[in-house]
Amino acid sequence: MLKRKSLTRQILFLFCILTAGTILICWILNTTLLEKYYVVKKQGGMIESYQTILKASQSGELESSDFDVTFENICLNGNIKIVVFAQDGSVVRSSANDMSTMQEELILSVFERNPDVVAEGDTYQLIQRTDTRLGADYLILLGTLDDGGLILMRTALESIHESAVISNHFLLIVGLIAIGAGSLAGGYIACRITRPILMLTNISKRMVNLDFEARYVPGAWKTKKDREMIAEMGKEKEYPAVPGNEIDQLGEHFNQMSDNLEQTISELKTANVALQKDIEKKEQIDEMRKEFLSNVSHELKTPLALIQGYAEGLQECINDDPESRNFYCEVIIDEASKMNRMVKKLLTLNQLEFGNEEVAMSRFNITELIAGITNASRLLMEQKGITLEIGSLTESYVWGDEFMIEEVITNYLSNAINHCEGEKRIRFSYEIRGDLLRVSVFNTGRQIPEEDLDQIWVKFYKVDKARTREYGGSGIGLSIVKAIMDSMGQACGVVNHEDGVEFWIELETR
Repeated sequence: MLKRKSLTRQILFLFCILTAGTILICWILNTTLLEKYYVVKKQGGMIESYQTILKASQSGELESSDFDVTFENICLNGNIKIVVFAQDGSVVRSSANDMSTMQEELILSVFERNPDVVAEGDTYQLIQRTDTRLGADYLILLGTLDDGGLILMRTALESIHESAVISNHFLLIVGLIAIGAGSLAGGYIACRITRPILMLTNISKRMVNLDFEARYVPGAWKTKKDREMIAEMGKEKEYPAVPGNEIDQLGEHFNQMSDNLEQTISELKTANVALQKDIEKKEQIDEMRKEFLSNVSHELKTPLALIQGYAEGLQECINDDPESRNFYCEVIIDEASKMNRMVKKLLTLNQLEFGNEEVAMSRFNITELIAGITNASRLLMEQKGITLEIGSLTESYVWGDEFMIEEVITNYLSNAINHCEGEKRIRFSYEIRGDLLRVSVFNTGRQIPEEDLDQIWVKFYKVDKARTREYGGSGIGLSIVKAIMDSMGQACGVVNHEDGVEFWIELETR
């Protein structure tokens, strides 16, 4: 059903109004002017016929047989009765059957006092007369010839009036038919114009809802089957867009605008996601900075308090014996050494995280490196009753920064020594994984809680803070391990076992 203010109804209404208005104007013009126009044309025709007969008289052809056809055509085509009189009153030519009537007309025309003259010339006079008996109007032309003869021409105007009436009736019938046909044609044309516009309207509605899959398809609106197929299959993009008329070109511009909007919105969303990540990263960095300052303050607070306390004790000579003074000095030196180590680790970690530490990749013997590190810590492990298992590790070469890898292995071994319990075993092992060598350090003891496995690589994170404080740990070692492996583009991780914990790194062998 068409909407009250739809474009289709407006076009159809305008089309009908224009058609009906045109027919009405033609009917009014026919009614008011057609008969007068016919009369004027009839007057001109009678004068022209008179001129023809006058020329024939002047040339001497009027009475010849060659003029018969011309004379008959004048009478028949103009529906005119003509009588040509010679100077002596005899009839030269006549098309009238009733000569008495024509003679009466001649007498009336000659002796009428106030004739209704509608046109006149030097040799003729055109009169309009009404027959009161019959109620009919006539045009009568009375003219003279060069030889002194007379010509009388008479035609009825009633046929002109009837022709005008018939013409108006016929125009009215044709007008009604034209309005009906025009309505159908107008509806078809309106649909041809408004259907693609309606399609564009629906596309614009979908674009308002950010649905950019809608496409204008030139010609697809022509049949209901095509429109239903597009609606059901949703494959507008498979139709080639070949702009034809202005509406098709507008539709193509809609398609291009849809693509550009979709791409722009996609880019904006991508930029928004990136911006959101940057904001989250900034917030995370701010939180890490606050946490870092808090952790550093906390880690430095205890050794500074101890150093200050024992230094004040020495200054006030609380214990004068050499043994006490040596003890105070050892505590101060030990705490200062812990602070020094922590600061060095923080500087190293900072350089790694900000990319200031240059990675010098080289191929080196990882077996020799592990042997050197374990030999340096063997005495400490013996003092703690720890058994070291290296076994017959095959000689292996890997790619990496040798000094950084030494720092990683040292941190792993130190972490294993400090957390070794139960059977007190530490085991180094290799595992070949394609072009990678996995180096693992295992120690017996308690497992790391599952919720802490991902957090142990975070700076200052401690699973057991009391135990970490006991052996002087700062919670930075594993953060340094993670930063070193990230700087070389390699992986590291931790795995819980039933009887302990295994830390591993992977290095390239080729």
